[in-house]
Amino acid sequence: MGIAVAAFVGVVGIIALSDQSLISDILEEGIFSKLDTEAQILPIEIELDDLSILEVTEKAVTLEIKFKVTNPNNRSVILQFITYELFEQDLRVDAGEIGARPEGFVASSNYFVILNDAPTFLSEKITIKNTGNTPEFWSALMNNTPEWTVKGKAFFNLSSMTRGGENEITFEFTK
Repeated sequence: MGIAVAAFVGVVGIIALSDQSLISDILEEGIFSKLDTEAQILPIEIELDDLSILEVTEKAVTLEIKFKVTNPNNRSVILQFITYELFEQDLRVDAGEIGARPEGFVASSNYFVILNDAPTFLSEKITIKNTGNTPEFWSALMNNTPEWTVKGKAFFNLSSMTRGGENEITFEFTK
């Protein structure tokens, strides 16, 4: 029994002293890879899946925005958050964020693990109150004829918060 424990401690010591990582975040790197090697990561793909008017009254409108996120990497990716701005023609009508950037000690996770074998759909409902200052915008909503533009950024990294660095992509969609 003592020999088995000594052998285990020896193997752990060799790995720790040689600055090796036992579990690799990138399949091609193999089992033993240097921690300081930059992991290669392909950008995730973001699509505007849907932007719908759910309900419109003279006082408020409820919209739903839905993004389709696809991961082309052979490992899972952590999508920390998506920020977006919603425009109707040149009028900025909303800005939002889905997910959250981890800060300090992460007590709860508000990020998304994006697997490589299936897309992930993220949506958010938006309520905009009618202030009376934008009659053209409200008319377009009432007639279901708005011309939407969505601009934003997505922040992601490999399946480990410490590997692959923080990556960012920008996007713009017109609907």
